[in-house]
Amino acid sequence: MRTYDFAPLWRSTIGFDRLFDLLDETQHRTEDNYPPYNIERLGEDRYQISLALAGFGPDEIAVRAEQNVLTVEGRKGDRDQHEYLYQGISARPFKRQFNLADYVQVKTAAFDNGLLRIELVREIPEAMKPRRIAIGGGASPGQITQKAA
Repeated sequence: MRTYDFAPLWRSTIGFDRLFDLLDETQHRTEDNYPPYNIERLGEDRYQISLALAGFGPDEIAVRAEQNVLTVEGRKGDRDQHEYLYQGISARPFKRQFNLADYVQVKTAAFDNGLLRIELVREIPEAMKPRRIAIGGGASPGQITQKAA
């Protein structure tokens, strides 16, 4: 696998620390594939993460969103003593983290038929949306109007 040196970019950019940290983290991450998941785009600013959590119940799963990171953790409760001839359904604890872009918020989380579905929406604050500035004539200043999306 190739690794990239971001040092030249650090010298000429300001405020992109988080982006470089994310890129650096993805290069060095050795991550297992458990639990399997899908990330879907439902619309221009709507997304859904689906995690396959067979064998887990809703009370054994924790979903936490904080400062651009979504964390899903699962831990089985009391382990009953079973004598398995074959155990293909994993019951190991897991912690899966997703890095979220700015202004992406978790809207809902639902657990149904072994799938945890988490809906995400990007909501840009009004102050950050593009504005149209009207150009006024000589004596009166221009007005600022919100651009229709």
